[in-house]
Amino acid sequence: MNWLATTSMLAHGWRRFLLLLAAGALSGFSTPPFFFLPGLFVGLPVLVWALDGAETLPGSRPPLFGPSFSIGVAFGLGYFLVALHWIGGAFLVDGGWLIYAMPFAVLVLAAALSLYWGIGVRLAFLLWSHSPLRILALSAGLSLAEYARGHLLTGFPFDLVGYALTANETMMQAASLVGVYGLTPIALAMAATPALVWPADERGWPERLAPFFLALVVLVAQIGYGQWRLSGEGPADIETATLRIIQPSVDQSIKWQPEARQFITDQLISLSETKLTPEDPGLDGVRLLIWPEAALPFYLNESPETFSRLAQLLPARTLLLTGAPRRETLGDSDARAYNSILAIDGEGEIVETYDKVHLVPIGEFLPFKNLLSALGLSQFVPGSDGWEPGESRRLMTPGDRPAFQPLICYEVIFPGDPGPDIADAAYMLNLTNDAWFDHTIGPAQHFHHARLRAVEEGIPLVRAANSGISAVVDPFGRIRKMAAEDEVAVLDAILPGRLEMTWYRLFRPWPFVTIVLAFAGLAFIGRRRTMRTGLIL
Repeated sequence: MNWLATTSMLAHGWRRFLLLLAAGALSGFSTPPFFFLPGLFVGLPVLVWALDGAETLPGSRPPLFGPSFSIGVAFGLGYFLVALHWIGGAFLVDGGWLIYAMPFAVLVLAAALSLYWGIGVRLAFLLWSHSPLRILALSAGLSLAEYARGHLLTGFPFDLVGYALTANETMMQAASLVGVYGLTPIALAMAATPALVWPADERGWPERLAPFFLALVVLVAQIGYGQWRLSGEGPADIETATLRIIQPSVDQSIKWQPEARQFITDQLISLSETKLTPEDPGLDGVRLLIWPEAALPFYLNESPETFSRLAQLLPARTLLLTGAPRRETLGDSDARAYNSILAIDGEGEIVETYDKVHLVPIGEFLPFKNLLSALGLSQFVPGSDGWEPGESRRLMTPGDRPAFQPLICYEVIFPGDPGPDIADAAYMLNLTNDAWFDHTIGPAQHFHHARLRAVEEGIPLVRAANSGISAVVDPFGRIRKMAAEDEVAVLDAILPGRLEMTWYRLFRPWPFVTIVLAFAGLAFIGRRRTMRTGLIL
C-alpha cells in the first residue's frame, strides 16, 4: 500500500488517468449486487493520494477547473462504467441491431455522470490540506455531487455510494435513520481512512491506524443497530389484503408487436387463474390481482374484447392493478399517451388510473426532440409520439382496498420522493418491466434500490416485474415472497403491515445535510490548523 500511495501521488498525465480509472472501477464493485466493500476501501484512498499530489503553484490560486476536477472525472468514469454497464443491455433487444451504439451510449452516460464527481472533488479541494480531516472534505464534496446527480436534469440516483453499506437486511436498517443519501458521506469517509495510514510519516502507527479502526467501529455499530431493529416485533399483517402477483416473463423483443397481443393476454389470464394447490380457491380468495408495467402493451380502451375477458376473469371482490399505456384524446387529432397503472374491477370497468410522472429520458421521452430526431434518435419504449408525464404523484384508493402509493419502473429509485401523501399509504406498489436488461445485473440492482425504499419509509413494497424480480417486501426490507429473474411465476401473499414512522421519513434530507455540513466544517478546521503550520497545499 505504501507503494500504491507514492505512485498515486506522483503519477501525472495518462498514467494518473489510467490509475484513477482503475481505482474508480474497483470502487464500482461496491454497488449492488456486487457489494464488494473492500473495493471501495482500496479505490477511494487512491483518489485521496492523487489529490495529495495534485499540482498547484506556490502562492497561486488553483484554476476553476484544474487537476482536482480531472482527477474526480477520471475516478468517476471508472466507477460508473462498472456500476452502470448493464444499461447497454437495452441495445441488445430487437435482435441487437443497435449493438454498434451500445459502447458509445454507456461511455457517454458514464462520462456525463463523472462530471458531477469532477465538480464534487473540485469543491473538496477548496478545503484540502495535509490534515487527516481532508478525507471529510472529500466525503462532503462527493456527497453533494451525488445529491445533485439525484436531482438535477430529472435526476439519476442509481448506485449512490451509500448503497455500499446496504448489502444485507441487517446493514440496510441504518437507512431508516438517515436514508441512502445520509449513508453516502458515511461510506465515503469510512472508505477513505486507509489513505491516512500510508505513506509512512512522522506519526506513529497507533495514530495513523486510529481513523481506520474508528471506521470499523462505525461498521460494527451499524450491524449492531440492524440486528437490534430486526429483533423487535414488527407490525401485524393486513389479513384482508390478499395479493396475487403475476410475473409473465414476456420477451421484450415481441412485447410491442401487434401479433403478440393475443398471446400476452392469454398468458396473463391463464397465470391469473392458476390454482397453486388443490385447495387453492384461485382468484376467489384474492382481493388484489397485480400485473407488471405495460403488461397489456396496447391501449385497453380501444380493445372492448379485452374488457370483456377481464370481466369474465375477475370475481366481484377482486381488483386488477395492471400496467398499460393509456391514451387521452384532446381533440379531433390531438392525443396524449401515458405510461399508466389501471385499477379494473370485477365488472371490467376502469375505476382509477395513475400516470407515470417521472419519465426516463431517451427511454420514454426524447429530450431536445427536434435536434435528436434529426440525428435519427428516438425513444426506446414505444408510444404514440413520446409518453407524456402525469400531473403529480398521488395515492390510489380504489374502492375499499388499502390506499397505496403507485411507483412505475424507476420512480422507485428516488430516495425521499415517494409522493406527498406517503404517510397515508398502506404500501408502495412498484410495477416495472426490467426485461430490457435481462441477463445483466440491472434487474437485481433495480430491485435492491426499490427494496431500500421500504426500509427508509417503513412501508411495505409490493413489486410486479415482467421478467423479475417480483416480490413482497416488509417495512424492514425483508423479502416475504420473491420470483427470480426470467421465471414465469405466480406469487400469493398477505400484505405486510406498515410502521407508523421512521426517523428518515420524519426528517427527510436533514440527516444528510447535517452530516455534510459537519464534515465540511471539520475539514475547514483542519485546513485552518495546517495553514498556521505552513502545511497547506
